[in-house]
Amino acid sequence: MSTTGGAGAPQQHGESRVVQIYCTLPQGAAAYCPLQLSALDTSRTVVCKAVITLGLDSSQTYNLLEVRKSGRGETLLEAGERPLQRVLLWPPEAQKWHPQTQGYYFILQQKQSNSGFNQDESRREDYDDLCSLQTVTDESILEVLRQRFYRLKIYTYARNILIAINPNRFLPVYYNPKYVQMYEKQPLGKLSPHIFAIADVAFRTMLKRQVNQCILISGESGSGKTESSSYLIHCLTALSQKKYSSGLERTILGAGPVLEAFGNAKTSDNNNSSRFGKFIQLNYLESGIIRGAVIEKYLLEKCRLVSRDKTERNYHVFYYLLAGASKEEQEEFHLLNPQDYLYLKQVEDNDEEEKLGQEYKRLHQAMEMVGFLASTKKHIFSILSAILHLGNVTYKLSENSQALEVGPAEVLTTLSDLLKVGSSVMYTKLCYATQLRDSMAKCLYSALFDWIVLHINHAMLNRRDMEESVSCLSIGVLDMFGFENLHTNSFEQLCINYTNEKLLHYINQNIFKLEQDDYVSEGITWQYIDCTDNSGCIQLLGRKSTGLFDLLDRESNLPQATDETLLEKLKQQHQNNPFFELSQTIRLAFTIQHFAGKVNYHIKDFREKNTEHMRPEVISLLRSSERSFLHHLVASSPAALFRWGILRATIRILTVFKNMARHRAEFGWGSMTLDFSFDLGRMVLNLMDSRSLQHVVDLTAHDRTSKSVFQPFQRTRPPTISTQFQASLSKLMETIEKAEPFFIFCVRSNAEKRELHFDGELVLKQIKCTGIVQMVNLQKSGYSAKYTFAEFVKKFRMLFPKGATASPAQITGLFERMELNKTTYQIGKTKVFLKKKERQLLQDTYNKEVMDHIIILQRWFRACLIRLHFLQKRDATRIIQVELEYTPHPYQMPNQNITKANRNPTIRISRATRALEWNASLDREITDPKELRQLDEFLGNQVNELQSRIKKLSPTESIFLTSTMQFRETIKSMYSVQPQIAYKDLMKGYHNKVNTLAGPTQQAEVSLVVNLFQSVLDGFIRAELKRMENEPAKVNATKVTKKRKKEKSPDSPLDHLFSTYQVNIMQSCDICGSYIWGMEKAHMCSVCKLICHKKCLGKITTDCSTRCDGSVRGSLHFGVQVCVLTSNANPVPKVVELLLLHVELNGLYTEGIYRKSGSACQARELHQILETNPESVCLDSYPIHTITGLVKRWLRELPDPLMTFSLYSDFLHATELPEKAERIRAIYQKIDELPPANYNTLERLIFHLVRVAKEEEHNKMSAGSLAIVFAPCVLRSPDAEDPFLSMKDVSKTTLCVETLISEQFRRYKEKMQNIEKLEHAEAMAVNQLKLKRQNTVRGIYKSGLYVCQSGLYMAKMHYASSHHRPYKGEKHEMYVKFSPRLS
Repeated sequence: MSTTGGAGAPQQHGESRVVQIYCTLPQGAAAYCPLQLSALDTSRTVVCKAVITLGLDSSQTYNLLEVRKSGRGETLLEAGERPLQRVLLWPPEAQKWHPQTQGYYFILQQKQSNSGFNQDESRREDYDDLCSLQTVTDESILEVLRQRFYRLKIYTYARNILIAINPNRFLPVYYNPKYVQMYEKQPLGKLSPHIFAIADVAFRTMLKRQVNQCILISGESGSGKTESSSYLIHCLTALSQKKYSSGLERTILGAGPVLEAFGNAKTSDNNNSSRFGKFIQLNYLESGIIRGAVIEKYLLEKCRLVSRDKTERNYHVFYYLLAGASKEEQEEFHLLNPQDYLYLKQVEDNDEEEKLGQEYKRLHQAMEMVGFLASTKKHIFSILSAILHLGNVTYKLSENSQALEVGPAEVLTTLSDLLKVGSSVMYTKLCYATQLRDSMAKCLYSALFDWIVLHINHAMLNRRDMEESVSCLSIGVLDMFGFENLHTNSFEQLCINYTNEKLLHYINQNIFKLEQDDYVSEGITWQYIDCTDNSGCIQLLGRKSTGLFDLLDRESNLPQATDETLLEKLKQQHQNNPFFELSQTIRLAFTIQHFAGKVNYHIKDFREKNTEHMRPEVISLLRSSERSFLHHLVASSPAALFRWGILRATIRILTVFKNMARHRAEFGWGSMTLDFSFDLGRMVLNLMDSRSLQHVVDLTAHDRTSKSVFQPFQRTRPPTISTQFQASLSKLMETIEKAEPFFIFCVRSNAEKRELHFDGELVLKQIKCTGIVQMVNLQKSGYSAKYTFAEFVKKFRMLFPKGATASPAQITGLFERMELNKTTYQIGKTKVFLKKKERQLLQDTYNKEVMDHIIILQRWFRACLIRLHFLQKRDATRIIQVELEYTPHPYQMPNQNITKANRNPTIRISRATRALEWNASLDREITDPKELRQLDEFLGNQVNELQSRIKKLSPTESIFLTSTMQFRETIKSMYSVQPQIAYKDLMKGYHNKVNTLAGPTQQAEVSLVVNLFQSVLDGFIRAELKRMENEPAKVNATKVTKKRKKEKSPDSPLDHLFSTYQVNIMQSCDICGSYIWGMEKAHMCSVCKLICHKKCLGKITTDCSTRCDGSVRGSLHFGVQVCVLTSNANPVPKVVELLLLHVELNGLYTEGIYRKSGSACQARELHQILETNPESVCLDSYPIHTITGLVKRWLRELPDPLMTFSLYSDFLHATELPEKAERIRAIYQKIDELPPANYNTLERLIFHLVRVAKEEEHNKMSAGSLAIVFAPCVLRSPDAEDPFLSMKDVSKTTLCVETLISEQFRRYKEKMQNIEKLEHAEAMAVNQLKLKRQNTVRGIYKSGLYVCQSGLYMAKMHYASSHHRPYKGEKHEMYVKFSPRLS
């Protein structure tokens, strides 16, 4: 959190450098962390930053030591020493970048303390939760917050309430993307307090309970609420992006900087103060996918535009525009220097012009993110310039003193050009004195701000959800203006402070009253804790008929009313009210006792501000503009204006066509008949459909600028500002009350906006005003878990005896059996109340009991299965014994195969009658994918020749043709695999295929077909050997070249997966430590969330934290990380490739191939061989079901499954998307984030399952059946302690894997069909050329044949090889290329 100067830039003291801190701790932390240090940073500060960055245990004590090459050894730095001063004493080459090899560096070391006093003191300073305090007082809380603040721990818990102290400085180590990942799915309190933890818990609670959530941020002005809301939105969108990125997140993140530029300003208390309130509601699907957002704004401070205190500034956007506009823009918008504008020159601005110029560029980028076109931005900047020039309009009495003269003339000319309004009209409308000028400026800016909010909301709206009424959940972030007590407080401060009173009342109701009322109604022992009651102040301001706002409304409607009469009525009504009194020191002022103290309000201009609407003169002036954009600003109904614009454009188009037809007729070019046979009316009505726009207008109608249009018969007045404000505030409270709240209390550290300065007196005042002591006492004494009796028994059913009822006696008996301390729970009339630790103990006991029952069930089922198998084998043994007793000897069998040799007289292929014996040439191995392609081409030519030569096929020829064509698909599937397979293995696969196709009725044909295929294969092998003998050098050179080329182009440095990342909140580079400003582009690893500048990519020295070190190798092949078993030469583990290839060649036609299990003894034997020496195994010796069982076992024993624990919930949420196309896209998006080893192995496995599913007719294994088997193997729940969680997710995990298999199967078939079409076209072309050979000159024919065949061959190879290209570079084609083997 930070409150930064001006545009949000951090203030630095003196020179700053990046210093590398090396870690010598045994926890396995990173090798070093770079920190950006200033000359004022002490060793204590450096240690705190390093501990946070490295994620070390903050409860321990650490020392910072300096190492010098000169032989002095390690020097301990005292807590107050300045490390940067020591760096400046090092050699110049070691100051900028100091690796350990140069001998000058800092190391972080854990302190070994022998003093119990120091350890206690350290623990006392590190209270993460204020409820851990032994004694809770204002002073003890203040001391804890002080100690944590000076250790850069600005966040502190009070159970589930977060207290955040504004350091007035950006702390980069707190908000980088890796911190979003660090706090994801972590229970509140497990890690150090952080605002990201609150965001994550709110997100998880919404998904778990399916209830809307709301995060309320409260605090004084300058306490950091705006920055906190930005961090929350940043974290909540990042959590949603992990599910599925739709691009909407970019729009939401861009909205923040735009609204800050137009709605924030520098005040005496805050450099980036929000001058309007906002409630940002993020809408999610029930799966956690963000589907839209709505921003509701409240009470923009318009008076700031024309007047302020001398120490304050106007809105940021004016200074950005003047400092950052190019020369062309300065001429186009008629821009001057800031001091040349009356609306800006009231303050001396010391901000650097360069910094404001950078903010202008960031504003441009943010406006593009929310959908502003270049022309729209020009319109907006033109209006901003016109508003500034309005302030320069002057008035003076004419010489005869009868009228006001408006001038200067050049200003009016400039305004006329910027607003596209006639000069005479401009002059006429402005002749009403200064009040009209300022009113026009304020209303124009307010209308522009309304339009920007409306446009952003329309960009963030999901129209499909609105039309289809899709059920959505939401998380709201409330960032209202903080409590203010300025030198001069007016109507705006009264509304702001009234809002804070209402919020405090809501907080007290939720934290204190509702909770304690529940305890009292249940009759448990409880000592009531009182809280601040501010209902009297709220009644004073907001009560009907007698409240200050109602009295103000009445006086505002009386023409003769004055400031004095208003103050007199307030005095008469409330002179006896303890919260109201007249000011004793200031005339025309009154004082209100707020929860944060007394505030004096000047009553001057209360009535004018309460009735400030856009006047009819201003509306008529702007409506006369030639710029249509201005019409949108003053439109009473944006939807009606939109419909009229569509209708007007349609009429203009028809008029143009009509004029063109008339001109053609006049020039004698013939008449042009316009065909309007289509339903023009329906088309126009569709274009005029403005339901989505009207929906957005209705959402923000509560706080739009009122337009007062003159109507002769209008009797009702537009609502006053206070009436409108109270109605919008009531609507906001209704929305909040429907959601479950989380609370963040922001605290100002000092009133001077000094960096890292803790003003104890100011902080103590805020602690007392917000009642933090009472909150801590309540959270400490209260019960964090409560259940009704029925809910408790249902949730922990297995801990109760059979037949137990939901009664207090049964629940008490359970607690006594578990020996729970009676002070940690209470049983009321209908509910059970538990402390946090006891609830967790109950959950752990319950999970253990469930696991015990599961083990018992598994033991029983296994016993039943083993007995069933035993009985089957025993019965089979008896049948065999009986058959052996009655089976005759071979010489007694009749000779039934005498005529076998003559049964196929019609065969017309070359003889294939030799015995089924394989030649030695089949032992040759294929190691080059090119050889597979050539074999595929050779077999294709053989098939084409057979089809063209023989019109009617015999049964043997038919089986040969079908088997060979299907076998070619098997060969094509091996193209992208680095092949290492013998021809004899191919023969085995072909034999299995022929066996399946022949069936039981044609088994006699099998040997003939196999022998025929072997003879064909022999011919190819001989030709291939001869070709390799002639071209050995060329082949080797090609291989070496390809290998070198691959080595030169690694995917990413050190296994990181970097992608471009647009920063929306200021962060720091994890490599050099310098700042990355908002809206800048950086590079982020999508896995470990390391973020850095593009220039720092080459400086990365650490591997991706979620990957394995490729240098580590183990001797085992089961139960180890996938990355340990892979390398560049073997992207898929050897054991997996060996098993899958064997199944593909020998088991695809086996029924229930993955459904049935093999022998346990053979599985153990094979497992032992594969574990020690997989190269020596002979898989032919084992049944196919034993091998498939080993495939599943290998997957189950992985420490981290293929689809990784970290992405488990993301895959599940992707399956919950309503549309199939979105579901597929989201799943493939998550697959792209897998580590390379997991990605390659999963890719190979899914392709294997596609091949299995392709033969469903024979093996009875569909995509759904395979998903049921493999989902528990590749997509396991990371929460092994809760067995029911995995059971609930079975349907989702199965759907995820089934979607993968089915989609890859679809793409496989599509690609194969394309290849078949090309091959058919090639065969047809070759046949046609053969027919022409007899009538064509031989030389010409040969040339034509070569060209045709070459062209078709290249086209076919494009299809056949396009699915070998890796998927990761082809993302934008609907993820067609997940698997290199399928795309």
